[in-house]
Amino acid sequence: MNQKDLEKKSQGTKVSSLEKAIKVLNCFTVKPKLGVTEISQMLGLYKSNVHNILSTYETMGYLEQDEETGKYKLGLGIFTLSRALGDSFSITKVAVPYMQEMANYTREKVYLGIPHGDEVVYLEAMYPAGEMSMMRSLLGERAKMYCTGIGKAMMAFLPEPEQDTYCKGPFEAYTQQTITSEEQLKAELEKIRYQGYAVDQMEHEYGIKCIGVPVFNKDGSVCAAISISGPSLRFTDERIEELYQLLTENIRIIETRI
Repeated sequence: MNQKDLEKKSQGTKVSSLEKAIKVLNCFTVKPKLGVTEISQMLGLYKSNVHNILSTYETMGYLEQDEETGKYKLGLGIFTLSRALGDSFSITKVAVPYMQEMANYTREKVYLGIPHGDEVVYLEAMYPAGEMSMMRSLLGERAKMYCTGIGKAMMAFLPEPEQDTYCKGPFEAYTQQTITSEEQLKAELEKIRYQGYAVDQMEHEYGIKCIGVPVFNKDGSVCAAISISGPSLRFTDERIEELYQLLTENIRIIETRI
């Protein structure tokens, strides 16, 4: 076999391996959580091959493994990669100008996040003009949904099976105000659906309150949320109502552009 043939054989092996890896990743478009055996059966691959591919993806951040079930789900590396596809169809590009206007008008911080399992993943944070030196990228930072205004705003409008799963906990008490029971959380989500917004009553951090409003896709499913956050003393019931109106007006415009 000459050098040219060896190169062709080597190239074919590499492409074949890449094809298998991509097929494994594509399995997660069919089902969000999968184990080694399931993927092996779906693709007709050896378990050892599947395990090696999954482990590589996990190391790269493209997949995450549930410690209890051993199953895998898409990781934040996939989101980061998809964001690079182009800001032209990213909610971030659409929302940021409106978020900045709200930050300037209210003199509070404005956040944008998306749901990821039982967590909110932050995409962006906008600060009032004059506080730009405090700005930092929040891309990929996470917090539990149940204890944040932005997270509860999304959780309340997720499909019922997902809500039921997340309402079972476990719950960590970040403050004395943190919701730590299934009954409490379900009642809170029902209230949010009724009033259209969620409030973090210092549930994640002492001295900080937050109001979050969901953002919906054209198909009516929740895809994100935007929140306004600041010192608790400034977030009276009257001001929360005013902030809700402001968020709603801006989010309705954003929804028409995504």
